[in-house]
Amino acid sequence: MDFIIITNNPRVRDEYGAKYCVLYQECSFDEILYAVRDKIHKGHKLLTHPLSGSVKPNETPYKSIMISAERGAMDNDSVILIEDAINMATSGKFEKYRQRQATLNQRILADFQMIDFFLITSGIESAQTGLMV
Repeated sequence: MDFIIITNNPRVRDEYGAKYCVLYQECSFDEILYAVRDKIHKGHKLLTHPLSGSVKPNETPYKSIMISAERGAMDNDSVILIEDAINMATSGKFEKYRQRQATLNQRILADFQMIDFFLITSGIESAQTGLMV
């Protein structure tokens, strides 16, 4: 299965950029969600959940999301998932985590990069074994 990874995680870019189609943006978690939404509106389909893992939205600054490389008709399920993720992440419900992000040191940032890296690695493995539809 051909896919695109949209990410703001430099570890994902560095580890997978030469092997897969990785669209890296130096931006916020929210901006990654918006970038994915824009691709979905152009006919790409979500392959990984935009809020995967147990890390709360806005607790981590990093997010990597897989979408289909192929474009087709707009997928309603993908639209609903990304819009719900955007609403949750930007609702203010997790504002205390967003404020805390400004104080994260490099070691903690590296840990969050690693968590996101492992989550997207699992998605890649699922895509390669045909477990994704």
